[in-house]
Amino acid sequence: MLKTKEYLSQLAEKSISIAKKYGATDVEVSLSNSISDTINFRNKKVEHSDRSEILSLGLTTYIDKKKSNVSTSNFDEKNLEKLIQRCVDCSKVSPEDKNTGLPSKDDLETESKDLDLYDQTNLSNEFKKDFLQEMEEEMFSNPKIKNSNGSSFSENKSNFIFANSDGFCDGYQSSSFSVFCEALAEENGSMERDYEINISRFSDKLENPKEIGKRASEKACKRLNAKKIKSGKMSIIFDKRVAKSLLSTFGSAISGSSFARGTSFLKDSLGKQVFDKKINIIDDPLIKKALGSQNFDGEGVKNEKINLVENGILKEIFLDTYNSKILNMKTNGRCGGSTNFFIDNGSIDLKKLISEQKKAFFVKELIGRAGDITNGNYSVGASGILIENGEELYPVNEVTIAGTLGDMFKNMIAANDLEFKSSTNSPTLLINGMTVAGK
Repeated sequence: MLKTKEYLSQLAEKSISIAKKYGATDVEVSLSNSISDTINFRNKKVEHSDRSEILSLGLTTYIDKKKSNVSTSNFDEKNLEKLIQRCVDCSKVSPEDKNTGLPSKDDLETESKDLDLYDQTNLSNEFKKDFLQEMEEEMFSNPKIKNSNGSSFSENKSNFIFANSDGFCDGYQSSSFSVFCEALAEENGSMERDYEINISRFSDKLENPKEIGKRASEKACKRLNAKKIKSGKMSIIFDKRVAKSLLSTFGSAISGSSFARGTSFLKDSLGKQVFDKKINIIDDPLIKKALGSQNFDGEGVKNEKINLVENGILKEIFLDTYNSKILNMKTNGRCGGSTNFFIDNGSIDLKKLISEQKKAFFVKELIGRAGDITNGNYSVGASGILIENGEELYPVNEVTIAGTLGDMFKNMIAANDLEFKSSTNSPTLLINGMTVAGK
């Protein structure tokens, strides 16, 4: 059973009091209690199951402009006090940094919002087993599926409290239920795998197990008997499942730390045209029931929706207190990075987008690390489907796609099929004129 908000709050206040006793001028404490249950299936049988329960504390102590931090899961009273004392002692000998310190009190969240992030339902192991059984049976109903590469059902519950010595103390409960199914297809000596995943804050919002199993099997079968293609310039369509990796790379490039260090290829692009004029990128922490939602950031700073890119222009970057001071800007509550981060829908339907392509490579999977945010180079292994004259021809593998992120962003066209399936989401994206290295 999760620790209560009252228990965690009292422990946080006690830790602050101990740190102040040993000489800390300011203190931050985060406490998290999480419980996770997972059942793993393979070939319609339980392979293994596990359960974890974790109570952890993270503490940062400040002595003026010096700071140190520690973490622990040992809550013995004597050990905790010794740990806090050592943290304060480390702060005393740490180097001074004029930009370190707590956020301004004016920036702290003062309103407790209910974002509906917690499902009190506790699913039985029998329910999870039956769900996985039904999912894999549907997967195996496809005659080309010869093996399961593993399926799982995870239930996670957590309670969280953040407090500081300026009087902030708040937190919230959250939950998530995730299902994963990976199918292995075989035909004519060819063997391919693919997967489907479904995640939700609420158990009753999970998709039907048969639908999940069916999609996993269909995706694996579509990859069978793949061919290589000739090298050259080509339009690339990024399936929305992989398109979000481009968004993640962009998110890293506009972090406050990369701007403060000058290590992003976009470091001089604030207020400038970075994307096509039809591209809008948003980060919204206040969407109810969403997987990236939060009441406040990792410093207790209030959260609001921000339009990072408007009509292709870079308007804002992700800022915490420390890096905003270096950049002489104001924090926007993004200590910890993005929340519900997404490229907004475009205006074109996916079927129409495909039908208009004389020749394109529809990327379904990326292999390896892709974009380099320091120089903007992009190169990654990929597999997918060749499109000619608006029709899907055959599966393709063993190719590399390459370009520069700057050119890719400016040539990006978004379809209108955005779905919120994780904390980072994108519609299908078309980028013209990329280099494909094949045979």
